[in-house]
Amino acid sequence: MSLQNDIESIVKSVDLELYDTVVVNENDETIFRVSVISPEFEDGKRKSVSLDKYVELTHLLSPLLDVTSPVSGEYRLEVGSPGIERKLTTLDHFKKSIGENINLLTDEKIKAKLLKVEGNKLFLEKDGEEIEIDFHDVKKARTYFEW
Repeated sequence: MSLQNDIESIVKSVDLELYDTVVVNENDETIFRVSVISPEFEDGKRKSVSLDKYVELTHLLSPLLDVTSPVSGEYRLEVGSPGIERKLTTLDHFKKSIGENINLLTDEKIKAKLLKVEGNKLFLEKDGEEIEIDFHDVKKARTYFEW
């Protein structure tokens, strides 16, 4: 099994869903970020994850990462939410963002609601009409929250 699969198994064991893992460098520090989301919905919106769940997951992941380090050298583990406004870089990210508002850059800028993902096709609602975009045509995408 790969480290990613092991992390995903641990995340599922606490009834959460792995959104992404990423290594970033900030202020001369290497950070291994594990972003998770709730698989449950309430009133059409994804439920939030409690701070206690993040702490529990951190305690479960730490021993694994002590044995199988995600990076060479020193790093800090950060477990949390991917955020309300986040980059969408994979089809899986899009699938986990169905029902949310997104900004897309293809040959044009598109602001719409993500309805569904089928194969490599993204189905969006823009101005009351359904439009279809091929995932491979997306140059940049992120969710946005209307305040």
